[in-house]
Amino acid sequence: MAAPLNLDDLRRHAVARTLWRPTSLPRAIERLGFVQADPIRAPARAQDLTLRHRVRDYRAGDLERRYPRLALEEDYFVNYGFLPRAHQALMHPRRPARPWSAVDQRRAARVLEVVRESGAVHPKDLQRHFALGRSRNDWGGTSNTLTLLLDRMHHRGWLRVARREAGQRVYAEARHAHDMRSDAQKAEALLALVLAKYGPLPVRSLGPLCSALRYGAPHLQPEVRQARHRLLSQGPRAVVDGQDWIWPAGEDPRSRRWALDDEVRLLAPFDPIVWDRHRFELLWGWAYRFEAYTPAARRRWGYYALPLLWRGGVIGWCNVGRGDAAANFDFGYLAGRAPRDAAFRRALDAEVARFEGFLDAGPTAS
Repeated sequence: MAAPLNLDDLRRHAVARTLWRPTSLPRAIERLGFVQADPIRAPARAQDLTLRHRVRDYRAGDLERRYPRLALEEDYFVNYGFLPRAHQALMHPRRPARPWSAVDQRRAARVLEVVRESGAVHPKDLQRHFALGRSRNDWGGTSNTLTLLLDRMHHRGWLRVARREAGQRVYAEARHAHDMRSDAQKAEALLALVLAKYGPLPVRSLGPLCSALRYGAPHLQPEVRQARHRLLSQGPRAVVDGQDWIWPAGEDPRSRRWALDDEVRLLAPFDPIVWDRHRFELLWGWAYRFEAYTPAARRRWGYYALPLLWRGGVIGWCNVGRGDAAANFDFGYLAGRAPRDAAFRRALDAEVARFEGFLDAGPTAS
């Protein structure tokens, strides 16, 4: 008879299943299913910080540099990021809940004509054709009307991001692959991607993730809810310390295959190990928060604190600053000090060296 599942099993499963031996960039994104993007670069963008652990010899900016040559798309999933085109096809043709206004429909058609003629267009070049002023955005403020229109054309599948120039999207006409599966089958496939990326999950976290799929597949929300009910009734799950957990079919959190290594890793705030804050607190016993948008006086961990993982435990955090010639590492530990284990010190030094190479920064640490 198998031993009862415990939190140690879930911790090992959560860490080891997503920290495989580094591979190629396309294969890493295929295995992740989706990589969340974030524009803040402190010290590097979230997508780069996520990929550095999973791609051989990865350097900050590699994804943006190589993107035009890869079978990837910038698009919406549970939030915004990068995903393989085969996964994107599950969400298109996308049918947003809010239809075009007649004015936006006409404007979008005119913009699309210019994009088709040009092949790929930078927004600043479109501004020469269309002076649309400013409009109220979804957050209650105002934004450039053309920028909002391009965002909505992208979301609706009229445009795709062909590349980035100095961080800005360059748009081309989108031509999506067609997935022949039914809406119900697409919803099941999307939910399987969610669980494969973020599992094992507390069942309580599954509902919000299903709701977040409204960004990528607003028209499939009824089918997603049905797929969630089927998953909860048929998928593997267990109650551990009073919490109901679920994980991908075919995996056993107790298996020896989920072996931990002795490396220290500084994780992105949106890394799949960290992303679900409820799960994080259940597994590691403390409430990490992303504080870039928190007033400085109220921050506990720092502007862009990177959780520090060692041997399956998240034991602290680090804020990395980028100086003119070197990176600076400011560590904090839950226990008030670093472990006195010599193996930890060696592993930490190795992670600092890897991080400096990733940033192309000179050696300095504190």
